[in-house]
Amino acid sequence: MPNITWTILRIALLAPWLAVLCWKDLRTRLLPNAWTLGGLAAGLIVQFGWGGVAGLVDGLEAAGVCVLFLLIPFLVRAAGAGDLKMLAACGAFVGMRQVLLLLLSVSFAGFFVAVGMLVTRKVGVARLKHAFRLLFDWRYDRAAGRAALPPKEDEGNRVPFGLAIAIGTLATLVLEGIVWVR
Repeated sequence: MPNITWTILRIALLAPWLAVLCWKDLRTRLLPNAWTLGGLAAGLIVQFGWGGVAGLVDGLEAAGVCVLFLLIPFLVRAAGAGDLKMLAACGAFVGMRQVLLLLLSVSFAGFFVAVGMLVTRKVGVARLKHAFRLLFDWRYDRAAGRAALPPKEDEGNRVPFGLAIAIGTLATLVLEGIVWVR
């Protein structure tokens, strides 16, 4: 069983990196390759340093699971490439043992971030309204509704999922630490 020092080390390394990525994502809706791929490399190096080759393999497996988790949303343009790389880096840091908790935590955090941004009007609601009208209003003119939507590339339509990834990652590590302290 790993000790609490391992969890504290990862939180200490991740917190500043996650803060910078959140700030960049909130301001520009972009996660730079240098930061995301650098984080992935750092996660794998830390895993290797702490657990040797087994730790490296563990980090690689967890990063792969995280990539597979966001692959379909990425392919349908519901998630960006930066989100995919950031989640892979976080997976490399938490390892296979906690990867399912990470994905669950990130999913819940993503829901609450999206709702919070909709409530505070930090993200456009036109596409969400259109989707609900498509589902529930049989009288809705679909062609006219689609024509009235703002362009998909409009930054106001995108939720900064990096914030949800950061919250979910830290929540995973904190929960891991709490369980191990018992």
